[in-house]
Amino acid sequence: MRIALINENSQASKNKIIYDALTEVLGQEHEIHNYGMLDENDNPITYVQAGLLSAILLNSGACDFVITGCGTGEGAMMALNSFPNVLCGHINDPLDAYLFSQINAGNAISLGFAKGFGWGSELLLKDIFTNLFKEKMGNGYPKERRESEQNNKRILDNVKKITHVNMMDILKNIDKQFLKETINTKNFNKYFFENCKDNEIKKFIETTKNS
Repeated sequence: MRIALINENSQASKNKIIYDALTEVLGQEHEIHNYGMLDENDNPITYVQAGLLSAILLNSGACDFVITGCGTGEGAMMALNSFPNVLCGHINDPLDAYLFSQINAGNAISLGFAKGFGWGSELLLKDIFTNLFKEKMGNGYPKERRESEQNNKRILDNVKKITHVNMMDILKNIDKQFLKETINTKNFNKYFFENCKDNEIKKFIETTKNS
């Protein structure tokens, strides 16, 4: 699985802490792609842009799962969920992570990197990441509710297909400067073009970057 890490501008200084926790817990079994912000000198992106970037990565197949957040985690979660084919949960602790994985089987999580983020937070992150990928997603919890929970997930996926427009329509209609700033982080070129599976999105992004 390819896991993308995305930090928005207010929490750029936390990127290394989060990335180190991710790679320590999951780096042996999964690819970790750090899209930044790598530091406060990286091109700044807001939590709204983190939502757009996450949607580009997930809809193009450049990654399979996104880990992001903001000060509280609320804004980033709302931003991600405003896009098609993105199911983002707001995670506070390891139990949240496990239940989101088993019941909701989403493809992104948002964490609070300011509120409550202090002494020992790197240990909490490790526990969250461990529980998030502890078992195959969508197994259900409790197990006897597996069938109904999986059915609800299918219903939600179908609802999002109706309530959201196609990702290419979004890219064509969104403010071009906003899009260019979103894909201008230091590591975007390093990971996106090599891993993107959707040629139409790839070509559009490439044209946008070079325009």
